[in-house]
Amino acid sequence: MRMIALTAVAALLASCGDGQSAMAGPATGVRGASAGAEADAQNPNQRTFRDWLVVCDNIRTCHAFGHATEGTGWVRITMTAGPEATPRIAVGFWPENGTFGGPVTVRVDTTTFNGLTAATGEDAPSLATVGSGMARALVDEMARGQTMTLNAGAETVPISLSGAAASLLWIDEHQGRLDTTTALIRKGSRPASAVPAAAPVPRVTPAPAVSQTEYGDQEGQTLPAAIDALPAVVQCRADTDFNPDLQRVISSARLDANTVLWSVPCGAGAYNFSSAWFTATPQGANPRRVNFPTASGEAQDQLVNAAYDPATRVIDAFNKGRGLGDCGMADSWTWTGQGFVLKSSSEMSECWGVPSEYWPTTWVSK
Repeated sequence: MRMIALTAVAALLASCGDGQSAMAGPATGVRGASAGAEADAQNPNQRTFRDWLVVCDNIRTCHAFGHATEGTGWVRITMTAGPEATPRIAVGFWPENGTFGGPVTVRVDTTTFNGLTAATGEDAPSLATVGSGMARALVDEMARGQTMTLNAGAETVPISLSGAAASLLWIDEHQGRLDTTTALIRKGSRPASAVPAAAPVPRVTPAPAVSQTEYGDQEGQTLPAAIDALPAVVQCRADTDFNPDLQRVISSARLDANTVLWSVPCGAGAYNFSSAWFTATPQGANPRRVNFPTASGEAQDQLVNAAYDPATRVIDAFNKGRGLGDCGMADSWTWTGQGFVLKSSSEMSECWGVPSEYWPTTWVSK
């Protein structure tokens, strides 16, 4: 059981219109290329180099992205930290008929790379992966190349290489690979053993699940009076008074014997639904607002398209940068018994057609 029934909320969003969206688009962190320098200053683990974006997470896994100069397409180079790492490459674009019209190939200048493995399955995105045996050779060609295309049948999508070499060099520096045999760009004679190991993966342990009797997303719930009177909740009520049905999307969950979690709708637009979260005792006393930690270190007091699963003790949020869902932020928090701890985070700040499962990670845990 999810606290917020997002399928029901989706019906409400259709009637809200973009005008009431409090948590959509650039205001939530999704940016255009012109804002790259500002975002880089805010996040030391992210850089923009001309047409390329590079992002690293808390264990120093890095992803470099290039994009199409015409149409919608992208390439992602992933490099994990540590001396044993080798590059992995995925490419994707949107075929006119929804599926690739032939084998997917990559061409850099005069060199063609065949044998890419296209994703399969009924709901598989239009992308392909490069075999590990030729990924390094493709990276080398991209670093010194002038032109690049993705090809499938008669369709061709040009990918900009402007900034590719600088992005890969930044990964070398970030991961301590400069002048080693494992470097993507600035190779040298230093052995692979000179490369630092990946940072430890934080461990997040969920609290044991507890009974949810009398709690959930059932219709007709009302907030405890002490929460309803909080200034933040009063503001949320004012911001959603255009839709009484939306205001009734209140949910609850028991976290432990003395703590109940409540969600309050605070805004909605065409594809985003924002909510604030509070805890109180089962009797409604001691109301407190929940602030959620983020990969950037700044607390977040509202979540977008969020749902809590009492079985796993995890809140998932998915903030769409646009309706297609190819950019934005996806985060998860785990209830540990002491509070909500960041479990995972990924962010795609550019709307380049990248499926959410291929967005760069900014935080991982186990």
